[in-house]
Amino acid sequence: MNDRLRALPAVHALLAKAEQAGLTHGAPRGAVLEAIRGTLSEARRAGGTPPADGWMAGVERRLARQTRLSLTRVVNATGVVLHTNLGRAPLAKVARDAMQGAFRYSTLEFDRGTGERGSRQDHTRRLLVDITGAEDALVVNNAASALLLVVNTLGEGGETVVSRGELVEIGGAFRIPEILRKSGSILAEVGTTNRTRLRDYALAVNPRTRLFLKVHRSNFVLEGFVSEASITELVQLGNERGIPAVHDAGSGLLVSLEQHGLRGEPRVQDSVAAGATVIFSGDKLLGGPQAGIIVGSRETVRPAAQNPLARALRPDKTVLAALEATLLLYRDPDDATREIPTLSMLTADVHELKRRARRLARRIPAARTEPGMSSVGGGSFPGAELASTLVVLEPASCDALLGALRAHDPPVIARTAEGKVLLDVRTIADDEFPIVADAVNAALRE
Repeated sequence: MNDRLRALPAVHALLAKAEQAGLTHGAPRGAVLEAIRGTLSEARRAGGTPPADGWMAGVERRLARQTRLSLTRVVNATGVVLHTNLGRAPLAKVARDAMQGAFRYSTLEFDRGTGERGSRQDHTRRLLVDITGAEDALVVNNAASALLLVVNTLGEGGETVVSRGELVEIGGAFRIPEILRKSGSILAEVGTTNRTRLRDYALAVNPRTRLFLKVHRSNFVLEGFVSEASITELVQLGNERGIPAVHDAGSGLLVSLEQHGLRGEPRVQDSVAAGATVIFSGDKLLGGPQAGIIVGSRETVRPAAQNPLARALRPDKTVLAALEATLLLYRDPDDATREIPTLSMLTADVHELKRRARRLARRIPAARTEPGMSSVGGGSFPGAELASTLVVLEPASCDALLGALRAHDPPVIARTAEGKVLLDVRTIADDEFPIVADAVNAALRE
């Protein structure tokens, strides 16, 4: 053993110094001890060499790494509005405030009027009914859960009829056939990949048929020689045969965005008006927290609510608080478009985007602006592109700059193309401009 190794301080000596330095005031004692042991182990591997900036600095640095949260805020500079990897829809301020209020004791399942036990579904049911025109509504923890619950409730032990062109794979390699299998229902495929007619559904009906399921192709587009039965037609056929029709509408679009060039997503209210039971997400185009929402007739929603699976799939109080606050904004479509970040970003004026990009570029000496495109993301409006203005950087190494931006606190997530790093102001809030500029300028100085 060399002299430097013998000279390494004891754990208890460093702990005493850490206590004197106040490191144990903001972190658990066990975490401080772990940081001390890790720092000493690192020094031993270096032949007994202590940290260059001193023992306490080394311990503090390791302690910060150990206690740093992995789920943190980032700045989304990619221009992908519903970026699944970055948490999809950012919440409106009123929704964030509502979640804060729910962290303490709350009226989750308490009726203030009677003083008796209430239902957690009451906080969102009336709003969903009013907005969509449905008779009843139920909220679970995500859209895949909603589909599992509805198909299990209506189709367990029987057949669920689905077009072959709608047997899609959703995020994380989960596939519609696999969800149906877990639901206890038997998949009955009809039609072909590109063409499925109403008569294909009619011919598939037998004594074991329990429901018709229509799945919106939210993450790809079929073009060319294609046709499909509408949800209205499926409801009519279902009414004739005594078979419910369910529409997995995907993104939860509640306001038309056609005037902004975004077409192809089904509006929830239209499917409800057709008579379908509709399933959709809370954290896509609706602009709320992750949730699976079921709306439709009492004859279909109520049995789903009474299914034992509903308890296993129910949302927590913070989700319901954020969803209720978001839905309240839909009482006025203009309020929703202005206050819900997802809708505000999707409907942003191109001239305003250009002005904002120039404003950000002025903060970054190495940057310039050029026209570009944003995307919706999140399995919504597949193939749609939105005109934007990009802040452009041409560093020596795009990978190095992207890595430095990710290492910033908070991280800035950008994208690259043709040897350039691109920052899209569509998904960067005004109060995030200083963060982005500081991150880029610091990275380019290194």
